Amino acid sequence: MASPPGRGRDLTSGPILKTLVLFSAPTLASNILQSLNGSINSIWVGQMLGEGALAATANANVVMFLVFAAAFGFGMAATVKIGQAFGARDVLAARRTFGSAVGFCVLLSLVVGSLGWIFAPELLTAMAAPGETFGLALTYLRVIFVAMPASMVTVMLAMGLRGGGDAATPLKFMILSVVLDVALNPLLIRGFGPVPAMGIAGSALATAIASFVSMIGIVGYVYVKDLPLRLRGAELAWLWPRRDELGYILTKGLPMGAQMLVISAAGIIVIGLVNREGMLVSAAYGAALQLWTYLQMPAMAISAAVSAMAAQAIGAGLNDRLGRITRSGIALNLTVTGLLCALILLFDRPALELFLGTGSAAVDEARHIQFLASWSYLLFGITIVLFGTMRAGGVVWTPLIILSLVLYPVRLGFYYAVYPRLGADALWLAFPVSSLVAVALSLWAYRRPQWREKARAVPSEECEEETHADGDTAGRMAPSL
Repeated sequence: MASPPGRGRDLTSGPILKTLVLFSAPTLASNILQSLNGSINSIWVGQMLGEGALAATANANVVMFLVFAAAFGFGMAATVKIGQAFGARDVLAARRTFGSAVGFCVLLSLVVGSLGWIFAPELLTAMAAPGETFGLALTYLRVIFVAMPASMVTVMLAMGLRGGGDAATPLKFMILSVVLDVALNPLLIRGFGPVPAMGIAGSALATAIASFVSMIGIVGYVYVKDLPLRLRGAELAWLWPRRDELGYILTKGLPMGAQMLVISAAGIIVIGLVNREGMLVSAAYGAALQLWTYLQMPAMAISAAVSAMAAQAIGAGLNDRLGRITRSGIALNLTVTGLLCALILLFDRPALELFLGTGSAAVDEARHIQFLASWSYLLFGITIVLFGTMRAGGVVWTPLIILSLVLYPVRLGFYYAVYPRLGADALWLAFPVSSLVAVALSLWAYRRPQWREKARAVPSEECEEETHADGDTAGRMAPSL
């Protein structure tokens, strides 16, 4: 049998910092492309429809991230098992897992999409969406829920292909989706030819069209190129989830997805608190959040690379490299994120005006938010680099516990304690305060010897495959810490 494509690279030798830079760069490039899509669409909405529409999309996008965070946990589990099967040269086992994962994803997306359409008003009410943006957010959110099956299936297909060592195919169709989405947004918002102006519904429809085209395209490509994971004939029955495969996906995926759910749920709470300050602050926060997306990208890409490098080091019995890998990751994060943070703060006004428009009162509010909270991403990077190394040793629950503590009792406790004196500034300062606590707890957990001893006892192959998949996917989803 031919060797599966994309077998990966050896991360256990050579200069650590150079290897880390080269390995994290592709992930960073992918993250940037995905976020550019969201940012450009936000620019179209903000410039063409105003601050209210921009605030509406910010509310809707947080809800969608919560939904996709749950699905990504299952995708990570499927990716791990597909990768294990390819490593064993058992393509049929990989197809069985792939079929169950895709079939489960289709069923899940249909259920969630239907429930999301029905209960979208209740979701927005729970988030305290401002009355002036409620109708816009509801329209946008419901169209996005219609597109959910295509979006989720595309994600699962991409993750399955990556599990089989093929990163090029998902990238091709991600580019296609981004180009379509960005190009169709202004046309459908304002209308062209016989197509009427649809406003915010047009922006959501552009995303839906891009999602369906990308899904159809990637499925067709898999069959035209006869890629290893394609299902034919009797194999199509594997699309109905098998009990053993589904059990693995659920038991492994739930813990891995829980971390993303904790983070995204915290983001919804923050949106709700921001919305209570009025539409201007809500729009300002939505614009600031767009820039923060780029601030967190280097850390997420570096953490994914650190996780993979540490996993291979543990698998090779090179535990002495763990400290050097971690220190290199932290140093690289501080350098890249620090430079990016400085650039954003220096040129924040023109950047924010892209989303809010020249002369908007929300620009000054957004600049104020940036100066108070942006530097917390330096601390965020330290935390997730430490998490990346510990995940390589099989530590999954500790990061989840730390995140739960800092995002809820710490962040919210600080906010409610000082809000009577500081007002909305209590929320912006809660970001660096919670990040400081996260760094302290992460360092404490990292220095404990138990996880290193556990790593030595974990079979190297399982540790490497599971950790690499976990770190890489989390790097693309995580929202603001």
